[in-house]
Amino acid sequence: MAHDESQPKIIVYGANWCSDCRRSKKFLGEQRIHYSWVDVDQDAEGLALVEQYNKGKRIIPTIVFDDDSFLVEPSNAELAAKLGLQTRAKCEYYDLIVIGSGPTGLTAALYAAREGLEVLVIERSGLGGQAGITERLDNFPGFPEGVSGAEFADRLVRQARRFEVEILQAQDVIGLRAEAESRYVKTADGNEYGARAVLIATGSTYRRLNVPGEEELIGAGVHFCATCDGPFYRGKHVAVVGGGNSAAEESVFLTRFAEKVTILVRGDALTASKVAADKIAELPQIDVRYHTVIDELRGEGKLGAIALRDTQSGATSTLDPAGLFVFIGLMPNVGWLPNTIERDEYGFIVTSVTLETNVPGVFAAGDVRQGSTKQAASAAGEGATAALMIREYLKGV
Repeated sequence: MAHDESQPKIIVYGANWCSDCRRSKKFLGEQRIHYSWVDVDQDAEGLALVEQYNKGKRIIPTIVFDDDSFLVEPSNAELAAKLGLQTRAKCEYYDLIVIGSGPTGLTAALYAAREGLEVLVIERSGLGGQAGITERLDNFPGFPEGVSGAEFADRLVRQARRFEVEILQAQDVIGLRAEAESRYVKTADGNEYGARAVLIATGSTYRRLNVPGEEELIGAGVHFCATCDGPFYRGKHVAVVGGGNSAAEESVFLTRFAEKVTILVRGDALTASKVAADKIAELPQIDVRYHTVIDELRGEGKLGAIALRDTQSGATSTLDPAGLFVFIGLMPNVGWLPNTIERDEYGFIVTSVTLETNVPGVFAAGDVRQGSTKQAASAAGEGATAALMIREYLKGV
């Protein structure tokens, strides 16, 4: 990953077959913490350094920081503490708890805090949500030249903190319950925080292929974020699966690094916008294969080959790119929700016109909500709307 001078310089020493290495890389990626990766199987100097730090032992991951301090096989909690991430709230009770820190959650938080409400935001991944890992936002109002996803996210976070929004990072929410006039949110570390209202703005995540080999190879050749992992494939061949806007836009981005990009599309055409499809047609590095599905991912420790099938003829073939990027749609982040919160057949939360769920005092907005448009501008708009609706609700409790 490219290094941001405002962040500590971090070097992760590990190997592609190491599950703890993949977990640490995934955590850093989720938190939008840039790092350099050294594969000790391929780098003798890196292996020597690992042995030096561990008094002759080869223990990975060994993560070295710019002050020459290091962590060996750290838990996510230990990494969070080392990085100075706040993982525990200062108070036990708030006016509003917002779950999720994308454009929806942070906009709602700053609107509410600006009106004098005490607001807590809880986020498991990187601040800024999906927007934060988007390479570039070109259609957000007020940015005529476009803005990088990382910069946009950083601006949102600074603005929320300016209004004294409290933000927890690297913290999973695992429960939500109602009791009298209060709503209580439980986090994975065992803490429970109360509020007069809760906004669910947990967004959505990329769907997985659910084929043999995928789980083992995530982070070792299989990725869901071109911005995060594209630079690792400089001069190499990568594949992208999907035919929508995300697949098209990320494929174009990957041509900055990859020598060749093969897009695998299930149907007979891209479903991406005409602008995105036209851009793909202009780039000779991109090859599109239609009527193609993935049956299996193969590799020991890292991606070796992709087993493909033609949906028309049934013919099978293999492709051996260095990396695979998966963009086949979104699913709402609702696995932690109690069954009392109503959802549609796809799992998206059902709300009224006021963005309130079927549980009074619990609201939902942004990508996690049924009928949302999955765009950053509308996500921010829903955040503002939610804050105003929550304000009205709080007048009565």
